[in-house]
Amino acid sequence: MTSVRRTHQKDGGGPRPPRLRPPENRVSPRAIAHWAIEYLLLWGLAFGLALGVAAWLGHAGWSGMPGWLSGRVGWLPYIVGTAGVLMVTAAPVWRYRVHRWEVSADVVYTRTGWFSREWLLVPVGRIQTVDTEQGWIERLLGLATIKVNTASHTGSSEVAGLPADVATRLAEQLAHRAHDLRDDAT
Repeated sequence: MTSVRRTHQKDGGGPRPPRLRPPENRVSPRAIAHWAIEYLLLWGLAFGLALGVAAWLGHAGWSGMPGWLSGRVGWLPYIVGTAGVLMVTAAPVWRYRVHRWEVSADVVYTRTGWFSREWLLVPVGRIQTVDTEQGWIERLLGLATIKVNTASHTGSSEVAGLPADVATRLAEQLAHRAHDLRDDAT
């Protein structure tokens, strides 16, 4: 017979859930600029569309619009602009503080998410491919994204905002480790 030892909370409650510590490494601080530029482009487009919609609806005299809305169409660009400024200034810094990664001998560990956090542990032995990508903004900033793929979509992981040389070196190391582990298993 095997006994199971459980840890109890000091208040006498039930067993404590296991706690995941944050992964050891942060992404590059230049990732803040990368994400800010992406959000600026996205929200700039949204602001332009909001201006166009407000101008069109304001001058079209469209009768299908409810009366309470017709006098407030001009607010749309201000609302979208305010949301955009908040996203461009706050979201990249928040994202930088949350996004972390770590690679140990047997697992790739990432933490992502703004409001709901996701901790993902990918066993090195399950890795099928490791890809490094660079968008045009990442190239300008010397950054890259590494994608760790497994047979299961839910088991795949991504680390954005790494310095390009770190991403390339990490991709090579992971590919070799995964290959070596698969060869040992056969």
